[in-house]
Amino acid sequence: MCGIVGYIGHRNAWDVIIKGLHRLEYRGYDSAGVALMNHDLKIYKKTGKVSELEGFAKDKDVSGAIGMGHTRWATHGIPSDYNSHPHTSGDGRLSIIHNGIIENYAVLKEALKQKGHVFESDTDTEVLVHFIEEIQKANKIDLCEAVRVALHEVVGAYAIVVMSKDEPDVLIAARKGSPMVIGVGQDEYFIASDASPIVEYTKNVIYLKDSQIAYIKRDELVIKGIDNRVVSPYIQELALELEMLEKGGYDHFMLKEIYEQPRSIRDCMRGRIYPNEGKVQLGGIKDYADKLKNIDRIIIVACGTSWHAGLVGEYLIEEYARIPVEVEYASEFRYRNPIISEKDIVIAISQSGETADTMAAIELAKERGATIFGICNVAGSSIPRISDAGVYTHAGPEIGVASTKAFTAQVTVLTLMAFFMAQQRGTIKESALVSLLTELDSIPDLVDKCLKADNHIIEIATALKDSSNCLFLGRGSGFPVALEGALKLKEISYIHAEGYPAAEMKHGPIALIDAEMPVIVIATRNSSYEKVISNIQEVKARKGIVIAIVTEGDKEVRKMADYVIEIPDANEAFLPLLATIPLQLLSYHIAVMRGCNVDQPRNLAKSVTVE
Repeated sequence: MCGIVGYIGHRNAWDVIIKGLHRLEYRGYDSAGVALMNHDLKIYKKTGKVSELEGFAKDKDVSGAIGMGHTRWATHGIPSDYNSHPHTSGDGRLSIIHNGIIENYAVLKEALKQKGHVFESDTDTEVLVHFIEEIQKANKIDLCEAVRVALHEVVGAYAIVVMSKDEPDVLIAARKGSPMVIGVGQDEYFIASDASPIVEYTKNVIYLKDSQIAYIKRDELVIKGIDNRVVSPYIQELALELEMLEKGGYDHFMLKEIYEQPRSIRDCMRGRIYPNEGKVQLGGIKDYADKLKNIDRIIIVACGTSWHAGLVGEYLIEEYARIPVEVEYASEFRYRNPIISEKDIVIAISQSGETADTMAAIELAKERGATIFGICNVAGSSIPRISDAGVYTHAGPEIGVASTKAFTAQVTVLTLMAFFMAQQRGTIKESALVSLLTELDSIPDLVDKCLKADNHIIEIATALKDSSNCLFLGRGSGFPVALEGALKLKEISYIHAEGYPAAEMKHGPIALIDAEMPVIVIATRNSSYEKVISNIQEVKARKGIVIAIVTEGDKEVRKMADYVIEIPDANEAFLPLLATIPLQLLSYHIAVMRGCNVDQPRNLAKSVTVE
């Protein structure tokens, strides 16, 4: 969850690190800190955002061409100056930054206390740097070897960078279960949690693999495993462009990313659909076309917004490919004893490709013989590397913590997968697939049309901004849209919101409805239209406030609803791609009107790399 940046080279390290921390602030913004080496080790850290750290260090010496920085999402210990990273060893010689969780820190801490170590913070990270110090002193070894030996005893997930006064021209980096990328420049190296702080300086990167350690000097890079075997790094070129990381004139990244969806959906489909031929080509899973004809079922594992996309995928795959689908929270799946066989395919969905629970679910499924398909946005991330096959979403960087374009890109990929599977299994007629793909090809233009309702949505947001609770209802594939709409509202506006299948309202939630309760209903013309109208009447009979997402030109729902937002008419298969857009805009505008930090909502972080 936390963001880390390191630099060694000829530039001023502070400038590189601070700019990088701003770009990584979506990973955590409870506190920030920097360690710099210039004749001595200087550490500056402060509770709050990176801007608070900049103000704190304004009049301090920030010179030096080697350093590391950290922006924190708190796990062990409250957000505070003393819990902020970097942490130092007891003798002050070593400094560390860390993303992840050391699960056996309490045992290590107790043993270190017995040896006289005194701790100044509540963090697991400080325990690790004391542990490295103890190993180095006891064995009289260099920093890299001390880190390697220490990590043999560590249980948990980590991406770390370590510095030492005794080796002032060296950075040591290591990872297991948390992402880390190394940028390769001319006599300089960059370290970061993802590529966003690096792309300004170099396109050449190395994605450090699990249980690898990097020994880094200005003119030298050595990568070895924890088993001490040196490995040859694979350098690849970034496709990321710097302008993708800027707001581009929008007030918030979230708004920019909402408006990028016509492009991101188009990019997701590019080269994969051939409407005139009635053909879907997914190169990432084509080698498994024969297996798809004989599988018993599909299990989709994901978390948060990705789980909602998985629910949409369940409707689509079962409808068109006629394969049984189960959708599981990865965080629950990994701790059950699920029944999995080699005739199962597990589809793992993650925007970042680093979601810890989803990665653990993949490992469990692989152990039991399942084939793993990954759906991911970030090239080079962990989930694509550990999957058997998969499909990238090509949505581009998503900086806003609340997912928007990631969701619609994931739904687009799942739609393509459903059609591809149906094509391979012969469960869809060619004429029907031609029609569906022709319509799918037009969806980006229809999404753009949905965005034009923004001014009308602002008016509705003005009426709802002071609400304390909100209910979202939908049927069929409208149900996961309701769940996603509720999640967006609660994430960024802090209004309590729940999504329900519309038919389940009368089994409990109807007790909550009164004149103060806004109820947002997905009421488009589809196979459940008449049933949804009945649900709206039930809400109105109890004086609830109805905001309806309807098909363009609808007159019947308009008579009953307090507010109506129209979306273009489309096949029911594509409802989630269209109905989601006004819900994203509604949540965004309500949050802005309530004075919330839209891009960095409290207590959240973008990439959940810890349990």
